[in-house]
Amino acid sequence: MQAITIKFKNKSIPVLNFTHRNSHMELLSSKLKEFELNFEFRRKLKMISMIEIIGDVAIFKYNDGTKLYLEVS
Repeated sequence: MQAITIKFKNKSIPVLNFTHRNSHMELLSSKLKEFELNFEFRRKLKMISMIEIIGDVAIFKYNDGTKLYLEVS
């Protein structure tokens, strides 16, 4: 498991990469750039405590325990 921190809009978010592939991190970064202008996504991103990458899915974990699943492939 790799623990990496990514920065998105002045917020640092820890990312746990269970796949050990750098390509999934690059795909996650490109997905985040796609959603950069999406106001609803940016509003939700402020409440995220961490991101886990498992397979082709990024799991955004919120402070209240809820999760958002995003396909990164």
